[in-house]
Amino acid sequence: MDATELLKKVRQIEIKTRGLSNHIFAGEYHSAFKGRGMAFAEVRDYQFGDDVRNIDWNVTARMGKPYIKVFEEERENTVILLIDVSGSREFGTTQRFKKTLITELAATLAFSTIQNNDKVGVVFFSDCVEKFIPPQKGKKHVLHIIRELLTFEPKGRGTNLSEALRYLTGAIKKRSTAFVISDFMQQEGLEGGNPIQTDRDTTPFERALRIASHKHDVVALRIMDQREAQLPDVGLMLMLDAETGEQRWVDTSSSSVRKSWEESWRGRNEALTQTFTRCGIDAVDIMTDQDYVLQLLKLFKQRA
Repeated sequence: MDATELLKKVRQIEIKTRGLSNHIFAGEYHSAFKGRGMAFAEVRDYQFGDDVRNIDWNVTARMGKPYIKVFEEERENTVILLIDVSGSREFGTTQRFKKTLITELAATLAFSTIQNNDKVGVVFFSDCVEKFIPPQKGKKHVLHIIRELLTFEPKGRGTNLSEALRYLTGAIKKRSTAFVISDFMQQEGLEGGNPIQTDRDTTPFERALRIASHKHDVVALRIMDQREAQLPDVGLMLMLDAETGEQRWVDTSSSSVRKSWEESWRGRNEALTQTFTRCGIDAVDIMTDQDYVLQLLKLFKQRA
């Protein structure tokens, strides 16, 4: 797009997402993440009603009774948006493409962040880390992020979530809130199968996610389209994997083919959900034909 068209698009996204941040998410963001930029202060005896996630197990073991870690809120938090720019973001069969949804989500979170006087940075990733925008404050910085979201052309087409998470762990020293905005579809081709293995001892993705979640507050926003979960009955269909370039004819008129597709998708989805649960990750699924405002509000409220 030319400069005039780009400025118009940036302005449209700014008006929509900044309005959401100011009028809908005002207060919700702070309530959800105010306790995530915390510095350790001391330990004290466990009291009824304390969050068991804050138990200091080392002190508890030494003293023979439960002790709680006490934190004090830091004056500002840092938010990192890990944004999937792989080939699969160009898919969408209903109201919008995944790329459009990802852009609006990222812009909304960025405006919410600076409204709370926090810093926001971005990591673009495909099958490698494509670009890092260091955390800063201010509207000008957010508008720069939106322009990058609209115009950035990645070198890679595939997805490597492990590499993105390892980069987060190594590059961001201070504890931060990290939103991973992705469809979480690793390179697998049209054969299907499980993109996220379930063996916690051998899976690079789960190991990287577990390490990152110990250092940062990681939140997963999974972008999905209904046609990834369910095939339409439209006869022979030529399918293209946007990440690998693989093509294949699929007979969607076959009930067994459609059933196998749905079962495969359900299995991958359940495996990913279990991975998030084992790693203690908050996650929400957002469909391309869905109102993402409601999903974000649901996420914020459950964390408040």
